[in-house]
Amino acid sequence: MKPPKIEANLATASRWTTIGLLAGLALVSYVERSNIAVAANYIKPEFGLTDIQMGRVFSSFLIGYSLFQIPAGRMGDRFGPRLVLALAALSWGLMTLLTGLLPGIFVSGTLGILWTFLVLRFLLGVGEAATFPVAARAIANWMRPTERGRANAYVIAGVSLGSTITPPLTALVMVRLGWRASFYVASSLAFAFALIWWVVARDRAPTASGPVAREPAPGAGESTVSWWRLFGNRNIVLLSLSYFVGGYILYIFVFWLYTYLVDVRHFSVLRSGVFSSMPWIVAAVLTPVGGILSDHLVSRWGESTGRRVVAMTGLALSGLFLLYGAMAANPYLAIAGLSLAVGFEEFTEGSFWAATINVAGPHAGAATGILNMMGNLGGVASTALVPILVHRFGWVVALGSGSVLAVLGALLWLGIDARARLDAGAVAEAMPE
Repeated sequence: MKPPKIEANLATASRWTTIGLLAGLALVSYVERSNIAVAANYIKPEFGLTDIQMGRVFSSFLIGYSLFQIPAGRMGDRFGPRLVLALAALSWGLMTLLTGLLPGIFVSGTLGILWTFLVLRFLLGVGEAATFPVAARAIANWMRPTERGRANAYVIAGVSLGSTITPPLTALVMVRLGWRASFYVASSLAFAFALIWWVVARDRAPTASGPVAREPAPGAGESTVSWWRLFGNRNIVLLSLSYFVGGYILYIFVFWLYTYLVDVRHFSVLRSGVFSSMPWIVAAVLTPVGGILSDHLVSRWGESTGRRVVAMTGLALSGLFLLYGAMAANPYLAIAGLSLAVGFEEFTEGSFWAATINVAGPHAGAATGILNMMGNLGGVASTALVPILVHRFGWVVALGSGSVLAVLGALLWLGIDARARLDAGAVAEAMPE
């Protein structure tokens, strides 16, 4: 029998190993979803596809990803994160492998190839929908409430790292081995992480060490509250509406930053590519900082105030820097402002996800599925609205729309009580020192 101190240390290492694996899965998921944006420059001329058709291919992923957030979260709640994330990662690998294998080899004709891309990208979105809601379920199972902000932030920081490394690595593989090889390499990463996750991960922390406050699983007897009540819960609704704002801001940069730097700031194609990575580098730093600060303030001021201060501050600063970046005359100051806008938007992530987990109780997967669905719908809105605003009013107004929404999103947090659990009658969680 291990001494209590050694066992506690092993439990702590196991918990943070789980978070590291979740961050790795998040990074790999972003590689699978974004490599086609780089490969499109080779795919379009080879198969005679237009920009509009490739836009539909990109959108098909987002449709599948958004629609299946809630079902994926429910699966994580019901069947556990170990099984669901392992199967999800296997599906990423399979869809990515087929994306490189089927078009032009097993499927011919422009229309057939287009539909092949559309279906495979939609199915990739369906599989990737599990990534963050089910990771949130794992965090709810493994981490103390005062650690969930940083744990979620570390996982989401994997996306920023993926955003930074995917374009150059994908381009390198394509230049040397062709665009198909970039999908084969990406698929191998997904298969590898599926295997590692299945072997190493567990659904819950070991009960013997008692290292964390454990969320009850639905149907385990601790709560009879239906997950359908999430849709009418004021805190979930306000959190999701505020997160919609974050998605609106974030997707401006995902889809339009490169165009903005070339067309408005007049950087070269190469320099625009380099500067397009700056917001994600800043986000990779500020995301965990926000999560750590959120947990620290929760320890001092309580769940509701601690999460609220970080979220409101981050959204307000994001809106301020977004407007500054849009109006700055110096292009390098503009890049700095826009990078900080993304960084402070991502600074709020730990607070959003931790607050949602706490409110949802045993339905953390379903609740964070709702949250992430709304964030992606915010991206759909900005993707459609920004070019219209640019055409009619110019880029300052288009980017300024994100600033206005950031302020509104911050104000919504005044009505959020992150202490109010959906299953208010559940047994109080034990918090060992």
